[in-house]
Parts: sequence; C-alpha cells; structure tokens
Amino acid sequence: MKTEVLLLLAALSCTAPAAAQPSGPGSTGKPQPGSGAGYHDPRSQFPPLKEREGVVSWNLLSSVTTRVEGAFVRPVYPKAVQALNNREVTVQGFMMPLEPGKQQKHFLLSAVPTTCSFCTPAGPEGLIEVRSKGPVTFSQEAVTVRGKMSVLPSDPYGMFYRLADGQLVK
Repeated sequence: MKTEVLLLLAALSCTAPAAAQPSGPGSTGKPQPGSGAGYHDPRSQFPPLKEREGVVSWNLLSSVTTRVEGAFVRPVYPKAVQALNNREVTVQGFMMPLEPGKQQKHFLLSAVPTTCSFCTPAGPEGLIEVRSKGPVTFSQEAVTVRGKMSVLPSDPYGMFYRLADGQLVK
C-alpha cells in the first residue's frame, strides 16, 4: 500500500508548488511565489472547491513551509495547522485511488482535480492520505470525508497529512 503512495509522490517533481520545495540556507520560512494547494486548470470540467464552514480549508493546509535538515526536507507547520493533529476533522477534495476498482479504502484526497494520469496535481501540502472505515465509491467529483487528522512532521513517504477512520459525508 505504501508503495503506491511513494510512486505517486515520486511524480511530484513535475507539479510540486514552490512551498514544497526546500528554500535553502537563509530561508525566511515564508511561502514562495506559486505555492499553495496545487493548480486548478481553468479548462477542467470540475469546478474549483469553495470554502465551506466546518470544512478544513486547503488554504490553511497549504500554509506549511519547509526547511532542509541534512538530506531531508521537513515541513514547518503553523500553530493553526498543528492544532488539527489528532482531531476529528472534515475535509473536501478530489479522490486519487490507490487501489484497483471502484471501491476505495485507501486513497489520496487532493485540493484540485487530476489533469494528468502520471502526475499528482499538487505537492504534499495539497494532498491528504485517507484510510477509510469502509469502502468509498470512487468519484471524479469532489467528495467530503470526516476522520482523525494526523499532521506528519517526518513521514518517510513525504506525506504532510493523513486521515484515519475516514467516512464519506453526504
């Protein structure tokens, strides 16, 4: 299962926003131009996500910056993002399956829809790895999921966020 996440994250080099890129020595810790939760192609048949009350904002999640520690790039989370750790949250996004078939129990949730079969549409600040309690039917439309959020300081697969015990919210 983790292999799929690693393979998908390997494609980040073609689409990763600047916030996911190390800023190098002397970094100010401020988000870089072009950073954020990914690029929503205006030609997409799917409308961009709208901010909704009670749903964690992708603007908040993508406010993470990074720092280089030796050979690793580590996320630096603002306090508002850190406060989400181990809390029950609701998030919305576009499904990226990690399993074969229409029923998914392990998938990525993205801030923007996929426009390329070989690239992720956002960097790690625009993705959430989801493990659901039960199967969720794959949809190209945006979905809303509720579960326990983990804010990951040093995930070996490069993920910044994970949602456990996810359940689809109608």
